[in-house]
Amino acid sequence: MRVTSSDLSRNLARYCDMALTTPIVITRNGRDRLILLSIEQYEWMRDALEDRANPAEPDKDRETTR
Repeated sequence: MRVTSSDLSRNLARYCDMALTTPIVITRNGRDRLILLSIEQYEWMRDALEDRANPAEPDKDRETTR
């Protein structure tokens, strides 16, 4: 869903409630500027990015010795 920044200002509580289930793209001057999303969605995205940036090291117990 997309809303203008002025519409967001007038209806903040409504869009905050909606953002609990779906991200809200906030536009200004016809351009996408910000995204309003739930803390759960944010944390999921943050954790996913951290997992991609820091892949788990191989399990040392699985290493074979020669």
